[in-house]
Amino acid sequence: MARVTILGSANAIADTEHENTHLVVVGSERVVLVDCPSNPNLRLERAGVNANAVTDLIVTHFHPDHVSGVSIYLMEMWLMGRSSPLEIFGLDDTLDRLEKMMALYGWGQWPNFYPVSFHRVPAVEFALVLNCPDFKIISSPVKHLIPTIGLRMEFSSGKVFAYSCDTEPCEQVVRLADRADVLFHESSGATKGHSSAAQAGDIATRADVSNLYLIHYPNGSYRTSDLVAEARSRFQGRVSLAEDFTTLEF
Repeated sequence: MARVTILGSANAIADTEHENTHLVVVGSERVVLVDCPSNPNLRLERAGVNANAVTDLIVTHFHPDHVSGVSIYLMEMWLMGRSSPLEIFGLDDTLDRLEKMMALYGWGQWPNFYPVSFHRVPAVEFALVLNCPDFKIISSPVKHLIPTIGLRMEFSSGKVFAYSCDTEPCEQVVRLADRADVLFHESSGATKGHSSAAQAGDIATRADVSNLYLIHYPNGSYRTSDLVAEARSRFQGRVSLAEDFTTLEF
């Protein structure tokens, strides 16, 4: 049975209990890391996932709270003797910047480096990212400050998980999350490129999802309201606050 584990739930400002938002999808044949801040190896270990077992990395966009750990992850896997290939997926803008970042580290001169392949995801709705026996992952562009994708995961069990990523309320997320069993929607606040918890509730209602989890939210003194209550004012289904290491089985 496939599962999704939240490795971090915070917005761009993390704290000791909430790392920047990223997650891992574990199936029988593929293990997919979605975004890569901080040091993902430590989070994967705590979640009971072997970092060397990760087959794919999806990078939703090139902001530090989503890509700051990519170089660490790639380097640590190399130093630990990884030999299996890693597939990296993202928009043209994201992968162009990622390759430039890695070039600054001179990774082309790291000896005996394992195979890494870059796969450019079209900036269109419902683009196929990858397909395997346990799940299919598709993406759509969303409305953030830079080119960004949200994701829809359709599991062999028939269950559907959707992830908005960083975005203002937009029709693309409504369509991406259409009748999903679970929608993880960001709730940073109603600012340019982001959404409030209430707006996340609106999206969940319009998409007719069963469960809404709020993610990519402010913590500590930066959280000034009851996010779950805000979302419940707009959505009649189940609302939960995603926490680090929340795990859902599909």
